[in-house]
Amino acid sequence: MAQFFRAKAATSKGKNIELTVESIDHQGRGVAKYQGKVCFVEGALAGECVKAQIQQEKAKLIIAKAVKIVTPSEQRVMAFCKDYHLCGGCQLQHLDHTNQLTHKHKALDALFMKFTKVANLPWQAAIESESTHYRRAARVACIFDNKAQRLKLGFRGAKSKQIVEVAQCNVLTDPFVHCFSQLRETLNRHTACSSISHIQLCDADNGQFVLFRHTKKIEQKVKDELATELKPYNLLWDDGSGHTAYMTLPSYKVAQLNFEFKLDNFVQVNRAVNEKMLLQAQSWLDLSNEDTVLDLFCGIGNFSLLVAKQASEVIGVEGSQSSVAMAKQNAHTNQLNNVQFFCFDLTQSLSQASWFTESLNVLLLDPSRTGAYEILKQLPLIQFEKVLYVSCDPVTLARDCTLLIEAGFKLDKIGLMNMFPHTGHIETMALFQRR
Repeated sequence: MAQFFRAKAATSKGKNIELTVESIDHQGRGVAKYQGKVCFVEGALAGECVKAQIQQEKAKLIIAKAVKIVTPSEQRVMAFCKDYHLCGGCQLQHLDHTNQLTHKHKALDALFMKFTKVANLPWQAAIESESTHYRRAARVACIFDNKAQRLKLGFRGAKSKQIVEVAQCNVLTDPFVHCFSQLRETLNRHTACSSISHIQLCDADNGQFVLFRHTKKIEQKVKDELATELKPYNLLWDDGSGHTAYMTLPSYKVAQLNFEFKLDNFVQVNRAVNEKMLLQAQSWLDLSNEDTVLDLFCGIGNFSLLVAKQASEVIGVEGSQSSVAMAKQNAHTNQLNNVQFFCFDLTQSLSQASWFTESLNVLLLDPSRTGAYEILKQLPLIQFEKVLYVSCDPVTLARDCTLLIEAGFKLDKIGLMNMFPHTGHIETMALFQRR
């Protein structure tokens, strides 16, 4: 059989190029142009001239990484973390904290103009917290290094599966800032801990919880020894069977309400921003005892319980059965009888949704990054007077808002919630009123 020579396609990966950065996109990357292509540059700021290394090149765009700042921006600052350029946790430590918010405003303005053609957004004051020591929960990656015969633990590198063995992390709350060395030394004294795949940290209002997920059985004797060596942490164990034993459930309080949860439930990791966010939602909605609220993607009842204190009735819907169970428990604990919770896959047809009624007149949405487009397309939006959309992705927020505007709503208020300082994450709250 004849074989034909085909020349390999030329690749520019690894090539260094010089760029003038024009702006920053919604992921915190610099945006420039190179030979007619849009170039996204990690680590670069608007107005800078940089030398960048091409990581990937496609027909119309280039992904690159700044390797030298030729002309720095006045907004550029020294990163406070020595592992910043290796760890994948933060993306914007090189940008002054105040200007991080400014860039996020501009990014969302541009996305709304692109999707909805709405300009001059009715911005409200941003919700903020301290820019460091704000994160009450985190996931620590672990892998046993066979060559070194020890357990490595830390955070994943940027766009990598490699573990960066950090010594400390100053975005974590105080009890966990310096926990890495202690965990590393303690776990490596026990050979049975080689099967630990990752660790979850949670600084709850009622104590610090550390959950070890492991792939092989660990004897109770080892667990007891670790409980003594790692005091005062509350240690939890998960072997993949889904039966983690809790002596005490982690909890947090907001406005005299007590929320309990398990470490496989979603909770907001920024305690201060979460509390301010809930109180702002309550203020913006301004509910009366005649309102009936539908809270979609309700989780453990984070919003549902607070609005239930004002509304006539609240229906909370969530796709996770374990979160629904916790939401029901939290409603019972807080003696709220006017809220019901249902487990339902909100990407599916509403034809089987027994919980939906025509009496619902206020809609609250707090979806994941994929947004709420599928459910918004199905809902009879005309019956709602107000819609509060809490978003963790600016692209899906702008996209979904086109449906609300087409359905006769006007954007009344919008505000950033700086849930994750020093990262490219953009969290937003938007209130829509019927025109």
